[in-house]
Parts: sequence; C-alpha cells; structure tokens
Amino acid sequence: MPLYRDEGVVLRTAKLGEADRIITMLTRGHGKIRAVAKGARRVKSRFGARLEPFMRVDVLIATGRTLDVVSQAESIAAYAAPIAVDYDAYTAASVVAETIDRLVAAEHERVPAQYQLLIGALHALAKGAHRPQAIGDSYVMRALALAGWAPRLGSCVVCGEPVETSTAIYCSIAAGGVMCAADRTPEARKYDPATIRQFAALVRGDWGVLDAEALTGETRRLVEEWSEYYMERPIRSLRLLD
Repeated sequence: MPLYRDEGVVLRTAKLGEADRIITMLTRGHGKIRAVAKGARRVKSRFGARLEPFMRVDVLIATGRTLDVVSQAESIAAYAAPIAVDYDAYTAASVVAETIDRLVAAEHERVPAQYQLLIGALHALAKGAHRPQAIGDSYVMRALALAGWAPRLGSCVVCGEPVETSTAIYCSIAAGGVMCAADRTPEARKYDPATIRQFAALVRGDWGVLDAEALTGETRRLVEEWSEYYMERPIRSLRLLD
C-alpha cells in the first residue's frame, strides 16, 4: 500500500472491533482524513496516548481501499494533557474540534489556513493564554470567517453606510451583519453596543478587548446562533460552556 507522511491534530476517535480505533484528524497537507489505528485500545499499544483527541502528531499512513491505516505516530505537541485537567479548557477544546470537524466535510482537501487556526487555538488553551470561553468562541467565529461566513459589523448590509455604535445596534444573522435603523429588516434584532463590540473582537481575535472583560451572555448566544445558522446545525459542545 502507498505510504504518506503528514502532521495532524486528532479531532475524535471511534471504537472499531475489539481493539482498534478509527481516528479522525485534520492534517496540514492532506486535509481531513480518517484512518484505522490497529490495536490502539490495547494496554500495550505502540500508539499509547498519542492518538487521543487534541494531540498534534506526526503520522505515517498507509493508503487503504476504504480507510487508511496508521503505521506510525509520534507526538509533536501534547495539547491533550493540560487541556484534560481543566474543565473549561476541555469544553472549549471540544467546541474547537467539533467546529472544524463539521466545517471541513470533504476528506483529503487541503485547508492550510484552517489547520493553522486550529493548532493556534489548542496551543492557547493548553498554555492558558486567555479565558477558555473566549478562545473557543473566537475560534468558532474565525473559522467561520475563513469558510466565507464573516459577519459585516462596520456598516449596514443593506445601504452600506456606517452604523452608529453608541446606541442599540440592529443585527440580522440571516442577512450577514448589522443594519441601520432606517433599513433594518423584520428579523433583525436589537443588540447592546457592548455585545457587538465583543462579537467583532471575537471575529478579529482582538485579545486586548477580550482579556479586558468576560463575554456577556448575549455575546455568547449570538455566537451560538450565528454558527448554528451558517453550519445548519448546532455546535453541541457550545452548550456545555453556557
């Protein structure tokens, strides 16, 4: 069987038979792949804990007819260990993994920008660089932006004029951003300026803003509703952070 080598992050695992696992990874050079790790569930497995969720690994993979097969795996960054002992970090990492697993539907299609964003988020969670909730929510919005669903927050999506930010702001998820009072559509909702400011900071990854204050419940609901609308299904892990 042809072999290929790549580095990747384990997103999730599933049991296969009595001792094997199916590993879903996002890799740098081959996009999302699913591969069998034979004997991974045995106590004396040569893979050990290297093929657990949130681990960044160097893998040698054999191409198979239905599923590829992991031949070797070496750890690059053990993000899982520090994340697993912190509940908030673990739930945020679960949001990250679930988001990218759903965003990247096709296998073996390179998504280098998404891969870089993924390892940046897991590294920040492992190091405790920022509040876990903010890292998770910012990752969701930035991953969606890379996929083409960035919100327009500086000017009205209808008329294009700048939107006044000192008073309540209308925002329509379906229309893709904020609206002025004159052109707002019926489904647009009114938000506090602080909510839109935090929401914009999540999209930009502006940690000067995000580290200064905890996210409001309204901001977090907006992230959840935005992601559910554009991904056409809820991110279940987001609800664990509520």
